[in-house]
Amino acid sequence: MINPWISRDITIKIWKTGIFALAMGFFEAILVIYFRELYYPEGFEFPLKLIDPDILSFELVRELATIIMLVCIGLLAGKTGLQQFGFFLFAFAVWDLFYYCGLKLLVGWPDSLLTWDILFLIPIIWFGPVLAPVIYSFSMIYMATLIFAGETAKKHFRLISHEWVLIISGAIIIFISFILDYTHLLVRGGYLNELSSLITNEDYINDLTSYMPVNFKWGIFLLGEALIISALLIIHQRIAIIRKKTS
Repeated sequence: MINPWISRDITIKIWKTGIFALAMGFFEAILVIYFRELYYPEGFEFPLKLIDPDILSFELVRELATIIMLVCIGLLAGKTGLQQFGFFLFAFAVWDLFYYCGLKLLVGWPDSLLTWDILFLIPIIWFGPVLAPVIYSFSMIYMATLIFAGETAKKHFRLISHEWVLIISGAIIIFISFILDYTHLLVRGGYLNELSSLITNEDYINDLTSYMPVNFKWGIFLLGEALIISALLIIHQRIAIIRKKTS
């Protein structure tokens, strides 16, 4: 299927990137299934279980390697810096969505979109319901699509400064919504000055392995989403005007 707003060349790359990211999502889901079989044979749920420090370090390396792979896909697929960023966003979103699809199809998890998950470990632990990264992933796909449409409509297409401000501000606010619970845990326990030795701190380990997430900060998350979507709607309108002038 060809989108009239996006050139055929970019559309072909979107399909190729999407297939790679889909396979990568299922691949990561299988790796996580192996990991959970070691520590959560009865099924993943909170509170968290104590993980061997070496295994945890391997998990951090795996997450970093995943991001590097997604960045490289963007660099290989895109011709311009903005296009490369668009392909990174698209690959990241498809990977994330099909990671959860893979888990659901293979082991029946999560039970619902409101099931809590550990979303990421870098630079600190991110917590949130599965629905939150799913929403954010669709926003990333929308943004990537607009970038591709803009580059098709106009040579040297760029995002304007106020659009970047809205997008970056929204992303930072969403990031805060994901790490807020864990940050509160660190603050309450007085662990901020002991970050380098947390893995050997018994009090911290007891707090983390008894942590039960119950109240995701949806207001903060949706504020960030609103800023990003407002920027994307502005970009959408600007591209529509460009297409109208050049048609």
